[in-house]
Amino acid sequence: METVAIFVDVQNIYYTTKQSYQRHFNYNAFWQQATANRTLVAAFAYAIDKGDNKQQSFQQILKQIGFEVKLKPYIQRSDGSAKGDWDVGITLDVMDYATQADVVILLSGDGDFSLLLDKIRQQQLAASEVYGVPALTAPALIKSADRFIPIAGQLLL
Repeated sequence: METVAIFVDVQNIYYTTKQSYQRHFNYNAFWQQATANRTLVAAFAYAIDKGDNKQQSFQQILKQIGFEVKLKPYIQRSDGSAKGDWDVGITLDVMDYATQADVVILLSGDGDFSLLLDKIRQQQLAASEVYGVPALTAPALIKSADRFIPIAGQLLL
């Protein structure tokens, strides 16, 4: 059976589905689709921790589905901007798990990840699937993926 490792850029998926569809991502439907007839090696959801109850409830749901939730503190800068992305953490984990899985599944529209997918393809570590909102997924990321799966239809709540 094909093995998979899943990596979810939670903030990116939240904001892109909200912006494009005014809806939420259906993590249960995604899980069913992504793991069907496959063996799961690992599943990570990378999120920002603001410490509010609604967010903690959501993180608990992700854990119940089967994700290991990785949290980074939300940082509000003095100029009003915010910091809290997981790009480096996701990249390090993908590189580690690309040697253990046949397919790396990335949920993000961030074009910065195109270099990562190009690298795992060049080194023939794993195939890649990207789930993203079509209108808000960087063309470079779509091009770098072996397979692009649009977030639409049953993948929305």
